Amino acid sequence: MSIKVNQEICIGCQTCALMCPEIFEIQDNGKAHAINQLVNECANNAKDNCPVNAISID
Repeated sequence: MSIKVNQEICIGCQTCALMCPEIFEIQDNGKAHAINQLVNECANNAKDNCPVNAISID
């Protein structure tokens, strides 16, 4: 499985990075990026809590 953040949709709210700093970080452009492909409960919660549904787990 892989975790992806759609850069065109991400608004940089930091919800995912605050919930799962071991999986997501905010890049210099202010948008989130998956730095770890560990699909766990935290990653799923971050996906579910993204206000613009920019996170996908395939």
